[in-house]
Amino acid sequence: MPKLAANLSMLFPQLEFLERFAAARAAGFRYVEYQFPYAWSADEVAQRARAARVEVVLHNLPAGDMARGERGIASLPGREAEFRDAVERGIAYAKPAGCPRMNCLAGIAPTDTIHFETLVSNLRHAARRFAEVGLELLIEPISTRAVPGFFLTRSAQAIDVLNAVGESNARLQYDAFHMQIMEGDLAFTLERLRARIGHVQIADVPGRHEPGSGEINYAFLLAHLDAIGYSGWVGCEYNPAGDTLEGLKWARPYLS
Repeated sequence: MPKLAANLSMLFPQLEFLERFAAARAAGFRYVEYQFPYAWSADEVAQRARAARVEVVLHNLPAGDMARGERGIASLPGREAEFRDAVERGIAYAKPAGCPRMNCLAGIAPTDTIHFETLVSNLRHAARRFAEVGLELLIEPISTRAVPGFFLTRSAQAIDVLNAVGESNARLQYDAFHMQIMEGDLAFTLERLRARIGHVQIADVPGRHEPGSGEINYAFLLAHLDAIGYSGWVGCEYNPAGDTLEGLKWARPYLS
């Protein structure tokens, strides 16, 4: 049975972020994830999670100036000190919330040697720092449709980066929405890379709405994750096509 996590940055959009923890629990979720919690205090976020009795399983590291179009700084030469500060800020939010893993966005950058080497060096630092405090580091390939020019766009490329990083607590975040767009072959790829995957996220293609709204057979894919022995979380990182609760009909068999 897949362990579904509500992505609170995208689900329940009619509510303020801090109100979404309780809404997720009321909808049957025991686990939550979110993208960037940094507009609120770390203690406030952690308190809302505890009050709602949900387990926080994932959030992102700070990703630069998103208002200016940045989508991560880990691959950008000259931003290393800022990246290290971001690692510390991420830890300061993860630990109070009991969040065991963080995703690092690579950023928008050319796929050349200097940006690859910068990314590897920064990720190695982050993984080693995370190991000191018992956290796991994830990296995520993102489709060029969602973020044109993003450095990581395919699972094989991400594995090359992880191999170069060489740290056991650095793993792949596999987002089925992005990977269906970029490479397809989801079931085989998930099976082949299962040992390298630390987290899975889902949304249907093409609209990035709930499962059942597009071309991916999620009934099959979620059963396949069970069949191949994936025991991690499955983040529901999608934009509800309408009301979040109405759109959760697909998830009822999996929710407590």
